[in-house]
Amino acid sequence: MSRPAAPTGTTTAADPRGVSHPEHRRTLAVLVVAQILGTIGLGVAPSIGILLAGEVTDSEAWAGLARTSSTLGAALMGVPLGMMAARRGRRVALTVGWWIAGLGAALLVLAAQWDLVVPLFLGLLLTGAGTAASLQARFAATDLASPATRARSLSLVVWMGAIGNVLGPNLGVPGQAIGAATGLSVYSAAFLIAAVGSVVAGAVALVLLRPDPLLVLARDSAAPDLTVRSARPASRRQRLRDMAREFRVNRRARTALVAILTSQTVMVALMTMTPVHVQHEGGSVTIVGITISLHVAGMYGLSPVVGILIDRVGHRAAVVAGIVLFAASLALAVLASGSMAGVMASLILLGLGWSFMNVGGSALFGAAVSDRARASAQGGADALSNLCGAVASFASGPIMAVSSFSVLGMIGAVLLVPVLVLALGSGSWREDRAPAS
Repeated sequence: MSRPAAPTGTTTAADPRGVSHPEHRRTLAVLVVAQILGTIGLGVAPSIGILLAGEVTDSEAWAGLARTSSTLGAALMGVPLGMMAARRGRRVALTVGWWIAGLGAALLVLAAQWDLVVPLFLGLLLTGAGTAASLQARFAATDLASPATRARSLSLVVWMGAIGNVLGPNLGVPGQAIGAATGLSVYSAAFLIAAVGSVVAGAVALVLLRPDPLLVLARDSAAPDLTVRSARPASRRQRLRDMAREFRVNRRARTALVAILTSQTVMVALMTMTPVHVQHEGGSVTIVGITISLHVAGMYGLSPVVGILIDRVGHRAAVVAGIVLFAASLALAVLASGSMAGVMASLILLGLGWSFMNVGGSALFGAAVSDRARASAQGGADALSNLCGAVASFASGPIMAVSSFSVLGMIGAVLLVPVLVLALGSGSWREDRAPAS
């Protein structure tokens, strides 16, 4: 695949007067379409994927480990896709990510049809590339945005991903119809739909994401981390050094990273084992799908509002709101875990808490990180986020096997302490001088 050429022209990526690049709206439209199609597959893993893992392995602990495979895959792909974007542009990186996820979903079709353990774990691992692509897409939405619209641009892509993420947990319904016509099991048919969605998402990015937003930014800012035809690309080792230095010396970026990691860890820890807990309480597959869909709606439903609020009142206020919502969610998980209504309310608040804290942290990270390390640092942040999610997912199965859903809620409350400390102080939110090149 050839390297995309940097577009010609004289318009800057972000006009100092606060006007976004002329290609910004078109870029957002392409990202939104790809996000909707691709996230259909991502929405399958938290519900149908967990239930499939439980059936194939006949173990709650292994079901949690299977979910970890998807999150671990996203962690493993975050940095490579970030570096691919830095070298080749967003278009190539997003296409590769979505197509790898499509391959993973195809393996899950086989795993579901014939109860195969190895394709189950490998398929979930590869679908993690779709998560990495989806996360990178939200940063891509800010590449050509003006400073005054970065948060709402990011939140729009996050919000549109909700359509696929809400549909994903309910693919068992069309899966039954496809299964009746093809002989596939319900789970196999659901993952077949997911595979098609991921492949088409990659095709949309490949064909329509022109000009590449990151290459436009590279040309207009002359960021050394980014590649254009007329510039010598930074080496992989140099990009890793730039990324590490960014995290080390940029205080605002570190604060944003803590918010991103906390939101992902707390959300994944509780959400991962919710399908198992709901089934233990007598809930059906349909109830599981509805519960996860309500959770996902909480995560993404108010994203545009969150983005607008961040642009107006700041990142710190959004993170504080996230802390409050997370606290309410965890209180319900601890005190009302025996009630189906309590669990649903907890999952809705969990999603809302994630929305405020993650979107707020991501918007702050995008604003704080220097152009020199932009794509690589964003990939590193996504990798760390998914790694924390993988650890949370890995631990939640065994913890719940020996304790309860309420205990998971208590652990989540403890994990909120570091970001609460940062929220109470003002120093971590002040702008630092960019690290020297």
